[in-house]
Amino acid sequence: MISNTTVTSYDDLGKHCSTIFCVYSKNMLCDVLLVAGNVEVTAHKLVLASCSPYFCAMFTGDMSESKAQQVEIRDVDGQTLKKLVDYIYTAMIEVTEDNVQVLLPAASLLQLMDVRQVCCEFLQSQLHPTNCLGIQAFADLHTCTQLLNQSHAYAEQHFSEVMLGEEFMGLSLQHVCSLISSDKLTVSTEEKVGQPPEHPKPTPYFLFRDNAVPVAPREGRVPVVMIVVGGQAPKAIRSVECYDFQEDRWYQVADLPSRRCRAGVVFMAGRVYAVGGFNGSLRVRTVDMYDGMRDQWTTVPSMQERRSTLGAAVLGDLLYAVGGFDGSTGLSSVEAYSYKTNEWMFVAPMNTRRSSVGVGVVDGKLYAVGGYDGASRQCLSTVEEYNPVSNQWGYMADMSTRRSGAGVGVLSGQLYAAGGHDGPLVRKSVEVYDQPSNTWRQVCDMNMCRRNAGVCAINGLLYVIGGDDGSCNLSSVEYYNPATDKWSLIPTNMSNGRSYAGVSVIDKPL
Repeated sequence: MISNTTVTSYDDLGKHCSTIFCVYSKNMLCDVLLVAGNVEVTAHKLVLASCSPYFCAMFTGDMSESKAQQVEIRDVDGQTLKKLVDYIYTAMIEVTEDNVQVLLPAASLLQLMDVRQVCCEFLQSQLHPTNCLGIQAFADLHTCTQLLNQSHAYAEQHFSEVMLGEEFMGLSLQHVCSLISSDKLTVSTEEKVGQPPEHPKPTPYFLFRDNAVPVAPREGRVPVVMIVVGGQAPKAIRSVECYDFQEDRWYQVADLPSRRCRAGVVFMAGRVYAVGGFNGSLRVRTVDMYDGMRDQWTTVPSMQERRSTLGAAVLGDLLYAVGGFDGSTGLSSVEAYSYKTNEWMFVAPMNTRRSSVGVGVVDGKLYAVGGYDGASRQCLSTVEEYNPVSNQWGYMADMSTRRSGAGVGVLSGQLYAAGGHDGPLVRKSVEVYDQPSNTWRQVCDMNMCRRNAGVCAINGLLYVIGGDDGSCNLSSVEYYNPATDKWSLIPTNMSNGRSYAGVSVIDKPL
C-alpha cells in the first residue's frame, strides 16, 4: 500500500515569488491600476488581496472597486503607495527619517502590519529628549500602543532634559499636568539639566517581511483642537464650538446648516462628518461635512435609513453608522460610507438592536458597546465586535454593568466606556476593555455622573465632554490620565451645557 506524501520545496517557493515580481515589474497580467495623486501603479488584485486585508475587503466584497479596473487610493501619496506595493511583491522596504511619518499611517490604512511595526520600532530606537513628546503624540494619533507607552516612559525618565525642549513648551496645560503629576518622573542633577543633549544621528533601515527593524521622525507637530458639534441644549441646536488646548479657551466656528443632536460625529480624510441624528422634530438620515480650513459645512449623500442615537466610527477608509433609532424602533442595521465613491452601502447587521450605542475601533475591529434594546426595553451590558474582512459580528465579554448612552472612546489601544445610565440611574463609573484578554476592568470614577456625553482622546488623555446628569445638561469637561488613574476637570467650561453632542479632534486651522 502506498501512503500519501506531502512535499514542501522552499526553493520552488522562492522561484515562484521571483517570477511574480518579474511579472509585476514588467506590467504583465495586471488587472488593476491604483492611482494616488499623479502616480499610477499597476498590480494584480489576487496578490494585493493575499497580503493586505484592506485590499482583500476591497476586491472580494460588494464595493464598486471589486469590479473596477482603476481604483483611486486617497490619504496615501503616490510614492508611498508605490513603495508599499513594491513591498507586497518583494517583502523589502527601506524606512528612513524622511518617510516614516507618511509610511506608518499608509501602512496602517492598507493594514500592512509588518511595515507599521517596523516604523514603530525605529521610532522607539530614535527616542530622544528633543523628540519624545512629538513621537508620543504621533503614536497616540495612530494608536501605536506600545510606542505610546515607551515614549511616555522615556519622557518621564528624561524629564530634566525634556522640559528644556521646544516640544515641551508647546504642550497643553492638561498634558503638562499629566506629565508632572506622574510618580515615575525622574529629575536629574542641576548640572546635567543645563547640558543640551546631543541628538543621535538617524540611520535608514531596511525591512524584510520576517525581520523587522526601525525609523526616525520629522520634528514638529500640527496643533489640534477639540470640536463639539450640535447637541441638545435643551433642544436640538446648530452651535459648533472648538476648544484650544494650548490657549485653554473655547471659540465658535460655523454653525451646522440645520439643528442636529443625537448624531454620530467622526473625523475622516481631513473633514468632520455629522451623521444622522434628531432635528427637534424628526430623526434624519442626512449627513453634513465640515472643512476646518474653510470654516464651512456642506452636504454629502444621506444614509439609507434614518438614525438618531447611533454610533459612528472610521475603520480603514469607511465611515460606519451603527444601530440607532429611526423614530419607531431600535436598529441593528449598519451601513458604511466611502468618501471615494461618495456612496453608502449596508454591511452585516449586529446581532442585537442597539440605540444610544457607543462605538470604537481597536486593532482593525469595530466595537458596539451597550445601548438600549428596544425589543426587550432593557439597557445593555453586551458588546459586539465587527470584523470587516469577514463582514461578521460576534459577541465579546460583557461589561460589568448595563450602560445606555455611555461615552465610548479609545485610548492607547484600549476601549473605554464612561458613565451612561441603566434606567433612571446615571453612572459616573468607568470601565476599560482589554482586547487581548477579552476582559473588562474598572478604573477611577469620573467626578460627575454623565450620560450622552461626547468622548475623544488626545496626547494620552481621555476627554469626556458635556452630557447630562439626569437633571440638567452639563457644560463641564473632564479628562482621564491612565498613568495616575485620576479624572480632572479642565479649567474652562463650554459656552453652553449640552448633551448628545458629537465630538472629534481636528487640526487647528491656521
